Amino acid sequence: MALRNAVMAALLEGEASGYDLAKGFEASVANFWMATPQQIYRELERMEGEGLVSARVVQQERRPNKRLFSLTEAGLDAMRAYTAEVPSKPTAIRDELMVKVSCVDIGDAEAVRAGVVERVERAGVKLARYRRAQERMLAGRGEEEYLVTVERVGPYLTLLGGMALEQANLQWGETVLRRLDQRAEALGATARG
Repeated sequence: MALRNAVMAALLEGEASGYDLAKGFEASVANFWMATPQQIYRELERMEGEGLVSARVVQQERRPNKRLFSLTEAGLDAMRAYTAEVPSKPTAIRDELMVKVSCVDIGDAEAVRAGVVERVERAGVKLARYRRAQERMLAGRGEEEYLVTVERVGPYLTLLGGMALEQANLQWGETVLRRLDQRAEALGATARG
């Protein structure tokens, strides 16, 4: 998947500046796509040049003028074509912490453990943020009611995917920490015995 597809997906929510998109990426699509503000601005320029988005300048007092981007009909057609592509490529996982965990037996076990603790903490923070976003989206409605009354369900469904990923990160990390503790205890008992 190209960054442009994620940017166009974010623009389905409506007109936005590059700054708004960068912030929105942190809040709405960070559960499935990461991009720096610079990458987003460069992609918007390319997309504008290709006619996928249009921009209008908004005059501001005491601040630089800002450009608001929106999808063009060509951009909407590109999104339709993108969603029709089958099959989607499987996710490739490149996880440095997993490599370190696989080497824990010959490496610095405490440093690896600290990395897992950090992963668990980050997953907990992200999961809490995603749950708050879910509460805002549902706005007191049950999930079934929400899904049949809103115009777009895609953002909610991707949020569920992000929540599942962070729950898996939490579960995996907590399991690794328990197993490392059990192993250390067992090796200590063997050395003492």
